Amino acid sequence: MSRLSFEKRRAPVQVRVSAAGTASVAGAPVLRAPDEDIHDAVLGHLRDLATSHGSPIRATIHDDAAGCLVPLEISPDGTTRMTGEPTRLPAAPGTVQPPRGVFGPPPVMGGAAAEPIPVRRPGAASGTVNFRKSKPGPGPEPAPEPAPELVLGPKPVPEAEPEPIPPSRFDAIAEEMLAEVPVGETADGAPVWTAALGRVGDAVRDGEVERAAELASRAVAKASRALGPRHPEVLHLRELSAYIAYLTGDPARAFDLSLDLARKRAESGDPSAAYGNVRSAATAWRVVGDAEQALRMGRELIDVWTALASQPGPAASDPRPLESAHTRMARLTARAAAEA
Repeated sequence: MSRLSFEKRRAPVQVRVSAAGTASVAGAPVLRAPDEDIHDAVLGHLRDLATSHGSPIRATIHDDAAGCLVPLEISPDGTTRMTGEPTRLPAAPGTVQPPRGVFGPPPVMGGAAAEPIPVRRPGAASGTVNFRKSKPGPGPEPAPEPAPELVLGPKPVPEAEPEPIPPSRFDAIAEEMLAEVPVGETADGAPVWTAALGRVGDAVRDGEVERAAELASRAVAKASRALGPRHPEVLHLRELSAYIAYLTGDPARAFDLSLDLARKRAESGDPSAAYGNVRSAATAWRVVGDAEQALRMGRELIDVWTALASQPGPAASDPRPLESAHTRMARLTARAAAEA
């Protein structure tokens, strides 16, 4: 699948964070969990885009909440740095916009200069070079200062490179919808995918998400008849249907489609794609507000997720999201008990 190359773009990705708590990246809405800060959701979205390309991307954050314009560079490992000085956005006449968001510059405090924060220096790696004092033995009193003895140990075994974490398939599909020339995964499926993505993308940009869902469903049915239900292009189109279901406010359908895709991808020996679908299912699950329904969905999600994490692959090297899912299950259990 060809990707939209941010390296080839001269202009940074344009991101808008509104004072009302919504955001968009390159015109596409940023989706977030009910208890997630919008700034965290934006950074996570940009990090996933950088991960999908394997290289840093640049973004210009129009942060209306903080009243600032902030240029950022986001790396696949989540490292974020400013590529220039933040610029204060003009406030509306008669209003005051104090910096509130995480993207804005910190306020300058008055009075005496603040004491600098000491920098913690990392210690030497264990098992390489150690400095220790010699033990005192019989004989004359040692000098007040025994020079340190250099003790060489075995060289550490280099750690294996961690497997790259794939982005959520929702993020990947959103990115593909912004591509100038969408291309299919296979030669025989390219015409089906390209035409379907173009029509669905037009409907989404026009705000007709219900029509987009219908077009995506038709494309899946057509591709299944022509290529077979487990053809890579058909699975790709099912990912599109899951993402559109999420946009239409049907997280349960988006969850079911994504988790079914995760099972199929795992059975076909593609743990990376399966984990991308698991992360999409988790995204849909987190916006389900009903505690009982979310508990049922969560048990199913964690079963698939745990099985995937027990095998070599990105799910095993990325344990924190699964731990977060277990934490949410504990909260849902307590909430369901309180509501009973």
